[in-house]
Order: sequence, then C-alpha cells, then structure tokens
Amino acid sequence: MLDLRLVTDKLEDVKRRLSLRGPVKDAERLAELGARRRALIRDSESLRHEQKLAGERMKDLLKSDPTGAQTLRLELKEKSARQKQLDDEIKQLETELEELLLFIPNLPHETVPPGTSSEENPVVRAVGQAPAFSFTARPHWDLGTELGILDFERGAKLSGSRFTVLWGAGARLERALIQFMLDLHTREHGYTEVLPPFLVQREAMAGTGQLPKFEEEAFKTTAPEYFLIPTAEVPVTNLHRDEILDGARLPLRYVAYTPCFRREAGAAGRDTRGLTRQHQFDKVELVKFADPRTSYDELERLTADAEDVLRRLGLSYRVVALCGGDLGFSAAKTYDLEVWMPGQGRFVEISSCSNFEDFQARRARIRFRRESSAKPELVHTLNGSGLAVGRTLAAILENYQQADGSVTIPEALRPYTGFERIGK
Repeated sequence: MLDLRLVTDKLEDVKRRLSLRGPVKDAERLAELGARRRALIRDSESLRHEQKLAGERMKDLLKSDPTGAQTLRLELKEKSARQKQLDDEIKQLETELEELLLFIPNLPHETVPPGTSSEENPVVRAVGQAPAFSFTARPHWDLGTELGILDFERGAKLSGSRFTVLWGAGARLERALIQFMLDLHTREHGYTEVLPPFLVQREAMAGTGQLPKFEEEAFKTTAPEYFLIPTAEVPVTNLHRDEILDGARLPLRYVAYTPCFRREAGAAGRDTRGLTRQHQFDKVELVKFADPRTSYDELERLTADAEDVLRRLGLSYRVVALCGGDLGFSAAKTYDLEVWMPGQGRFVEISSCSNFEDFQARRARIRFRRESSAKPELVHTLNGSGLAVGRTLAAILENYQQADGSVTIPEALRPYTGFERIGK
C-alpha cells in the first residue's frame, strides 16, 4: 500500500508516476479526498491555534472579568465540539482513503521502462544457445503424453481442466527439480529453507497485495475461511508480519517449496495446453527482506540466483525488464526470466523477480531498526521464482528431446533423478 501522506501531499507526482502503468483508476477520487483532507487539517490546526489563544486569554479574564470569562468558556466549549467533529471527519476520511489505497498499485521505480504491454518489455540480456535439431521440435504436451509421464486426461477426470497427473519418471523428475533448486539456493546462494502452511488467512493475502483487488483469482475454503496460497510469497513474507526486525541481520533470505493454486480467471484461452498455466503447480520461491538503501542491489542478486538454476540446467533464456504497463500490482520493478521452448517456438516466462520496496511492508507492518535505539523503518520486500517447477520440467522436455522421442536428463539433475534418459 502507498503511503497515505505521500499520496495526499504529493498527489500530482504520484499520478504522474502511476500513469506509467496506464490509466489510473480512482485517481480523481484520490485527488478529491486528498484535497478534502488537507482542507480539514488546515481548519483543525487553525481551530487549535484559536483554542490555545483563548486559553491564554481565559487566565486573565478569570482575574479581571468573570462575566467575560463565562462568555469565553462557552466559546471554548463550542470550539471543542467543533474540534471533535473535525477530528472525526478527518479520521473517517483517512479510513476511506486507506481503503481506496488498497486498490491502488505500487509506484513504478524510476528505471522502469515505458510501455503498455509485454510486447514492449526490453530484453536486458540473452543467455545460452538454443538447441539446433535435425528434426521438427515437438511441444512438451505431445512428448510427455507419448512417454507416458504426463496424463492430462486423467488430470481432467479427477479435477477438471488445467490439472495434470505425472507418472513414473515424470513424477520423479518433478521431485528432482524441487530438490535440486532447494539444494542450490540453500547450499550455494545463502537462503534459509522454510516449509510454510499452504492455507493462509485473509490478512496474509492482504499483506502481500493479493487482496482485496484480486480475490476472484484465489481459491478459498469457507467456514472457516482459508485461502489456498497462489505462491509461497504469501506465507513467507507474512512470517514477519507485525514484527520489528534487527537491521544488522538484513538482508534475510528465505527459500520455500510449495504447491501453488490459482484460478487464472482472466486467462481464458491463454496457454491452456500443457503445463504452462495450471490451476495447481509446484514452485520454489525466493523471498528477501532488505534495507531500503540496498534493496535494488538485492534485486540484482536475487535475479542472478534464479538465473543460476537455468544456467546449470543448460537452458537458453533471456531476461526482460517489465515495462510500466506490464508491471504487477505490488511491484516497483520486475525482471522476468523467459526460457526458450523450441517445441513452441517462443520464450515462456519461468520466473518473475521483483522489488516491492515498502508497499507490502506497509500493509503487513514489517519494520526494522538500524540500531537498538533507532526509530523503526519499513523494510523492503523482494521475491522471485527460483523456479516455477512445472515450466522447468516442460522446458527440459522440449530442449532435451531426441529424434526418437526420448528425452535426456541435464547432467546437473542426474544425481537427483537416478536416470539419464526418459524413453528409448
């Protein structure tokens, strides 16, 4: 959530920065409420000054003019009542502003490029060489089905569309990828592994920005109400909700494997084949809590940690900087990692690495102290997929496919799978 004072005191600058995302919904309502709040505060401060002066006059009148003192006492009573009314109006207005701010996205960082859609995201760097095949590359959904490791029909029979059953070597490859990623991030990148709950309360979803704006995208239970997590970002970020962290320990680095659950209600017709856009999928997530002075350095390191998975798996990929129109609701800046899918002839997002600055921390009330006696400050939160496991599995099938329909296993994964090939 944006800082209320920033929005109301520097509204034009806020509107200018938000315009990078496109049309700013509720901007005029923000302007109206902000102007009203400023006017009420001016009235309140003026009235307090009048009360102070009247109180000083009262001391003299009590000695020299009892009748005048009585009249002034009545005036002070009226001013006191008006003061309470103004304070109540300001409090009510600030509550309305805060509720409105829950639907306002984060301010883009100054380095976010302009643009209206993903087609305008500039490529920061391209890494690796795409495989050259002597045959026509096939998509993973055909390969996986023929190899007997991906079963879309039985997934649909059990749960409906966008669910998949993994069999045999496919299930083992998924498990191997999870273990490989966790080992890499904990042993070499310095992250602490966390295994959080997969069901969270409403406040946790609101703390990271999923609610209230995107409630229709979430799966939830009723009586009692729990939300199935759309990403480990939600429970891991909320581990420190309502806490004041020791600044000397920053940055904190956590990694978590979880299944993720998303309705994908707004994605009808997009990437519905295969493993790209499932209602349930596995993901290894990287989360950081950083000092605001160094959070953008930490974003570069987090992105490099996610890239390392792709490099070690020998997958060709590119890093793109999200333009303003493609930036996620809570993010101030995001890099997407896109892996090459030869069977589809395109790059597919496999990780988003974002700095949220203090947007989530303000919602979740996560602060830190630079020193024991220092005033608490809002921490900066960051996260990124390290990586989306199902999409990584799909990328391996497409990039390591052989002419006979088999698939070789990247060398880095073989100690985890126990086999070098799937198929013939």
